[in-house]
Amino acid sequence: MPAPAHLEPRLLRAFVTVAEDLHFTRAAARLYVAQQVLSRDVRRLERELGAELFVRTTRQVTLTADGERLLPYARRVLQAQDDLLAAFGQSRPLLVDLNSPGLATGRLVLERARALAPGEELMARYESGLTHAAAELLAGRLDASFGRFAGLAPALRAGLGHQPVRYEPLAVVLPEDHRSARLPEVPLAALAGETVYAGAGNPRTPEWTDLAHRLFEGRGIEMAAPAPLAVGEEEFQRIMGKTGNPILAVVSFPAMASTVVRPLVDPVPLSPVSLVWRKGLAHPAFDALRRAAAQVAAEEGWLHRPAGAWLPDADAAVMSVHN
Repeated sequence: MPAPAHLEPRLLRAFVTVAEDLHFTRAAARLYVAQQVLSRDVRRLERELGAELFVRTTRQVTLTADGERLLPYARRVLQAQDDLLAAFGQSRPLLVDLNSPGLATGRLVLERARALAPGEELMARYESGLTHAAAELLAGRLDASFGRFAGLAPALRAGLGHQPVRYEPLAVVLPEDHRSARLPEVPLAALAGETVYAGAGNPRTPEWTDLAHRLFEGRGIEMAAPAPLAVGEEEFQRIMGKTGNPILAVVSFPAMASTVVRPLVDPVPLSPVSLVWRKGLAHPAFDALRRAAAQVAAEEGWLHRPAGAWLPDADAAVMSVHN
């Protein structure tokens, strides 16, 4: 079959995104398209190239030899397109990871940045955890994220910059019939003897699980065993509903059916949040994002640490030094 006269960049972007995630549902979410549309674009690319690019089974997606061969070429084409548009004043979107839909910190900063740079496109992404997002940042597939910088491995931190944004109080998500659900605030001591879910086993969020380990240690709070990795809010709620375990969260965690969110106190434990980016990042909207983070943090008092609040020493040290 002769090579096609040209290929639409959209088809190549669909292929590259699936190749990176090896999961059509997650890739469709990253591209903000329906899974059926993404599958259609990949099939069209395969027809135009006359080659099968993926092996699809009910359990997994893998690249074929032709898919492996195409991937570096496709990445170079997409990078060249981004460079061309930037050269003529049409910069690519700034891709900003907000971790999960509904969390307030990153969303408020992104909204302010859009107001500060109305001529630029800043697009939200949802990578679930900073450890996973950090790999995407270093690979150039993502521009900025939010999370616990001290929880990253030193090798990851070496290639990243960060700016402290918030000390967010921690909370616990409880079934509405839980004995502590009637309390407006839950003392940490009230969780003694409880088994609390904090993402154990989730490869995207080990920095969060590590923070929980440090908080639970010596307080008689058990870490819940790993649960099946749930993609999407509905699946997370279903899995958590089956286990019935309290969930460690932040105070801005969105409400779920048949649960309540209660702040933790005595002491108030804090989740340190930084804006994180790849060192050397150059984008016309990046300065607006950093200014937005500083403005919102100052207006909301996000960097104020309450007296007696709990924060690991390693996090306190990292949050005092930034780029």
